[in-house]
Amino acid sequence: METPRSPKPTSFVSLLSICFFFDSVRSVPSLIGVHPLDEKYYYSEVIKCKDGSKSFTIDRLNDDFCDCVDGTDEPGTSACARGKFYCRNMGSTPRFIFSSRVNDRICDCCDGSDEYDGNIFCPNTCVMGGNIVYKSNNDISTTRDVDIIVNRKVQEEITEEDIFQKLIGLKLVIILQVALTSFAILIWANRCRVKSKRRRHR
Repeated sequence: METPRSPKPTSFVSLLSICFFFDSVRSVPSLIGVHPLDEKYYYSEVIKCKDGSKSFTIDRLNDDFCDCVDGTDEPGTSACARGKFYCRNMGSTPRFIFSSRVNDRICDCCDGSDEYDGNIFCPNTCVMGGNIVYKSNNDISTTRDVDIIVNRKVQEEITEEDIFQKLIGLKLVIILQVALTSFAILIWANRCRVKSKRRRHR
């Protein structure tokens, strides 16, 4: 009968290191408003402002106080005037917005990530194919509001298509008028030449 083996010290050390890793990942503040390619930039304890002006500690990240003039320390708040907030917009087009639009009760990102403080509910309209600007006067949004926005968007697209077709038609009419005018001028000039030749031969 075999006696049960005691766990190897190496397996215990690896288990301990995995626990420390997950603990350190949990201790990193929320990277809301950060471009995925910039996430590693925020993993150290002391982070430099991207303009090189100064440094800040990880606990000052997104603390709603602007330490860096360029907004490096506040990617997810509106504290820095020159800051930019990254909308991931899964299912649509990712984009940057000015940080002054964060938590201003207007949904600028189609995934609603710029309004995370709970004062307004932003429906995720990315799967509907657009960066629909969603506004609510009384800060209460319902599915009816979403239907109204989608209907408005469809009507705007139809109107834009109509205007585009009318502009193409107008352009064709102008080209045709210019061509006919040029042709008429050429005929008139040709007749004048013929008349002047006849006068000379008399």
